[in-house]
Amino acid sequence: MTYTTTPQQKIGSGFGARSTTDDVLRGTDLTGKLAVVTGGYAGLGLETTRALAGAGARVVVPARRPEAARKAVGGVDGVEVDELNLADLDSVRAFADRFLASGRDIDIVVNNAGIMACPETRIGPAGWEAQFATNHLGHFALVNRLWAPIARGGARVVSLTSQAHHLSGIRWDDIHFQRGPYDKWAAYGQAKTANVLFAVHLDALGRESGVRAFAVHPGEILTDLSRHTPRGEMVALGWIDENGNVSDRFKTPEQGAATQVWAATSGQLDGMGGVYCADCDIAEPALPGDGSWAGVRDYAIDSAQAARLWTVSAELTGVNAF
Repeated sequence: MTYTTTPQQKIGSGFGARSTTDDVLRGTDLTGKLAVVTGGYAGLGLETTRALAGAGARVVVPARRPEAARKAVGGVDGVEVDELNLADLDSVRAFADRFLASGRDIDIVVNNAGIMACPETRIGPAGWEAQFATNHLGHFALVNRLWAPIARGGARVVSLTSQAHHLSGIRWDDIHFQRGPYDKWAAYGQAKTANVLFAVHLDALGRESGVRAFAVHPGEILTDLSRHTPRGEMVALGWIDENGNVSDRFKTPEQGAATQVWAATSGQLDGMGGVYCADCDIAEPALPGDGSWAGVRDYAIDSAQAARLWTVSAELTGVNAF
């Protein structure tokens, strides 16, 4: 079968920045579908879990804090919680083994969990930088370990990224900030670029199995993701004013989760994949020299860099389903 590359351009979905999960799921029946939503118990993840379960899907929520997760999703039918710490590859393997033992197929994966702009933190014996390790490597290992049920289900795999990918490409000579000074925002930007490149190459590898992958920028939403950002910095960034009022450019959680839910379920994307989405549509490429952070940077959707990152990630994690 011959596949063409999905153009990185808008398709006119009819949705936009203020569309909600209810809007994009209207008329959609997910009965009999199984979704895995990492971090699906807080912020955008919780809204995603509620939306998918509300449309009839069974939702598995792998959680670093399973007791907190059970409390958060306790009133949502069709949801099950299991333990998963993306920063611990042994935990990733243990979760995957438990899921594989259930014999179930996977229809949707939403790599939603993540950390942002945290203080310098080192993971594991090799001293991996925490944002790259958690946001990218943990999800890389998870999807590769779950590849058999993902392929059987012909799943959509959605990776949460951010417009912050504009801050940094992959630092090929020092991915883990072991030789140069640590910059929390550059580290976050690199991790978000990695999330896009992961979707690009997973789509290339998986589409013959019917698996398609998308990267999603949800928009600006004030959630627990910002817990490492001091209040004064939030004011300086224009996220809140001096009185703590949230900027009106920010989305609600229901609006913020809409793009990942749309990418995971919409028939408008049938036969497509390997692209960066925003505001419930495929995004346009960023214009050279444009400092607005609109669209997607060319280095984040470059197929050669995506393949290179896949190889590096497989070497670091020791996991590669291909």
